[in-house]
Amino acid sequence: MPAAVADWQARFQALDSWLSQYQTVWREKPFTRLHCNWEADYPELAQWLRQRSLADAETAHNSLALLDAPAPLPELLTTAEQLSAVPDWSLAQAQTYPEQLERHIPGRKWQQIQAFAAAAQNYWQQPAEHMLDWCAGKGHLGRLFAWQGDLRLTCLEHDPALVAAGAELSHSLKLSAHHHCQDVLQPPAWRYLKPEQSVVALHACGDLHTTLLRQVVAQGCRQLALSPCCYNRTQAEQYRPLSDSAQQASLQLTRDDLALPLQSTVTAGQRDRRLRDQSMAWRLGFDLWQRDARGVDTYLPTPSRPQSALQQPFADFCQDLAQHHQLHLPPPPDWAVLERAGWERLAVVRNLELLRAVFRRPLEIWLLLDRLLWLQQSGYRVQLGQFCPESLTPRNLLLLAER
Repeated sequence: MPAAVADWQARFQALDSWLSQYQTVWREKPFTRLHCNWEADYPELAQWLRQRSLADAETAHNSLALLDAPAPLPELLTTAEQLSAVPDWSLAQAQTYPEQLERHIPGRKWQQIQAFAAAAQNYWQQPAEHMLDWCAGKGHLGRLFAWQGDLRLTCLEHDPALVAAGAELSHSLKLSAHHHCQDVLQPPAWRYLKPEQSVVALHACGDLHTTLLRQVVAQGCRQLALSPCCYNRTQAEQYRPLSDSAQQASLQLTRDDLALPLQSTVTAGQRDRRLRDQSMAWRLGFDLWQRDARGVDTYLPTPSRPQSALQQPFADFCQDLAQHHQLHLPPPPDWAVLERAGWERLAVVRNLELLRAVFRRPLEIWLLLDRLLWLQQSGYRVQLGQFCPESLTPRNLLLLAER
């Protein structure tokens, strides 16, 4: 393990200080503001970003290190990379599995599951006899572990259709598996966690994985492999730290802040990106219209719209949003000009967001170190690393713990 990642407590403190120092930069959303406050502090960088095209922003979105940008972007990128460094377990040798095991799993998901399993098995020292798959879906992840080690398997999932399908797949492989229809946020599900178990969860969102962490500790489960996702899917408006270190930290996070690590889109297809851009450009066009027509320079939150809404004319799209806000606005002089202005503003927004994107990974590491330090103080040996390339999934960080 590199010396740079050996002291997670020191890393957390460094991240906390740095993220706190620049919070006025990464907390501002260019989508909702015509001008960001940080532009006055970094005028050369702001001007450089505002002159770039939408295509430029798209190219740079997941390759920020290649940008030849004015200060302070290069310096911030260097610090972000240093503070976000973790061991890379994605080169762990994956085994060969029977076709029946992977038959019902999409290719990208199957690759994630293989990489997840390889990383966990290379770290855990004491094999368990019982595997529990949390928020299991059809139980693909737990089934791979159970098949490899001839283990008992328990799968917890709230969707009855997925529970039934998973049980059928486990039965076809003659595994000793039980699939239970359970809401893991409720106490009746927690009785399934036992001290002799290894517990796994791939991309468990928000409260689903924080509940898991608390119950793993409460029940004294032997091992845990967890890849969190969607930190902002939580009931609490304010982030509730787990560890003593995070409870004493300078950084105080809102639920809105927790969405920042999720802004990467490396796995989105071309059609999805095109529709996303159209939706954003049209919403930005509406925003320009409502600010001018109301004479109020304030963003109005607009609800997400179904893809079918993008098939209507731009004018109808805007009128629908005005109706949602119960606004009766005079039409703009030219809808086509307004639509072009929306696309131009999207280019500006997407480029200004590149500065905010520098802080995506560091904030995610801060959140994961809160979880890691809490497991450590609860008596677990814990490590944090990358279990697969970011091109396979942006949520490629994995917490491994052993009691």
